[in-house]
Amino acid sequence: MSAIATHLAQIRTKTPNATLIAVSKTRSIEEIRQALKAGQRVFGENRVQEAQAKFPDLRKDHPDIELHLIGALQTNKAQTAVELFDVIQTVDRPDLAKALAKAIQRTGRTPRLYVEVNIGREPQKAGILPEQLEAFLTYCRTDCGLSLTGLMCIPPHDQDPAPYFQQMRKLADEFSLPQLSMGMSGDYETAIQYGATEIRVGTAIFGERLR
Repeated sequence: MSAIATHLAQIRTKTPNATLIAVSKTRSIEEIRQALKAGQRVFGENRVQEAQAKFPDLRKDHPDIELHLIGALQTNKAQTAVELFDVIQTVDRPDLAKALAKAIQRTGRTPRLYVEVNIGREPQKAGILPEQLEAFLTYCRTDCGLSLTGLMCIPPHDQDPAPYFQQMRKLADEFSLPQLSMGMSGDYETAIQYGATEIRVGTAIFGERLR
């Protein structure tokens, strides 16, 4: 059994009720194939271009792959993202919502869409502030005709994530959004305690990144 398969098995025992998204950004095709061999089918990529270079070929052998975009999306890449990804987790501004609506109409593909929430109110991070979420959801649904199914967040890395995860759970419940993507390699067990339905794990599966 490969190290990647061992790591996946260990994480799965701790996360029986959450979907494990293997974060494969910067990872080689061979590393992803090892994860696929171990039964992993849900992957997360940060960049449209990188995912485009890797996953069309992988999907030829594994058509049941589910691919999530978990990094920032530029409006000019909205159509490519809609064509490639099954889930886009980083809807975070009105112009992107509008671009995604046009791309969905054009392509006929309907990836699941999550709003990224800047739960720690960090100026360097993307995402909708919690108090702006209701208005943004209304804009996406009413003005753009988008169907939104979840929320995503990255809490401040130097603080206890638990209060942030708790706040995200309340927001998801308040706005009846069933999917809640939160928790990464260092804090996914805490995220699950607060109701994460999806966790995004890279290093704990693949090891430290070389770049």
